[in-house]
Amino acid sequence: MNADRARHSHVILLHYPILNRKGEVVTTAVTNLDIHDISRACATYGISSYHIVTPIKLQQDLVRKILGHWKEGWGKTNNPVRAEAFVTTHIASSLEEAASSIAAMEGTPPLLVGTSARTMDIGAFSFADLRENDRPVALVFGTGWGIAPQAKSAFDGFLPPVRGPVEYNHLSVRSAVSIVLDRYLGLREE
Repeated sequence: MNADRARHSHVILLHYPILNRKGEVVTTAVTNLDIHDISRACATYGISSYHIVTPIKLQQDLVRKILGHWKEGWGKTNNPVRAEAFVTTHIASSLEEAASSIAAMEGTPPLLVGTSARTMDIGAFSFADLRENDRPVALVFGTGWGIAPQAKSAFDGFLPPVRGPVEYNHLSVRSAVSIVLDRYLGLREE
């Protein structure tokens, strides 16, 4: 059941529009770790596609160079297991472009589900809601200090924040993606 759901699930990592620590709307830098680690998490959970969103051409070129190394270059022949993780990784200029790409893959628009370290007042989804819905799902993660308010109108709703038992709550996006994917699609021994 989870494998079927994973085939209709997607991850979007937003680098714009994002808030910085002062609450200003910015474009954050793409990091090599986010490209690698989130691609590997998506492959582990059978996610259909991973879209890295940045409007900055130089950042897009960097992502394409890294992906080229793993999809067609020396990385593919030297480490085929690692290379396999990048097969479904893509670059997009905007959230709208990523969502359109997913709609084209699926034949229908995805349910855009945001994530945040803060509780959001825009629709709420539980992981059970996502597993039971019939539409494809695109989980959207922000970088920096979170997704800017102007982007939130595109979302169908938000998942609750990933929280631990203490007050501190500032996970790397790589960690948050892995935790969310496990809660959504992970196999349970219970």
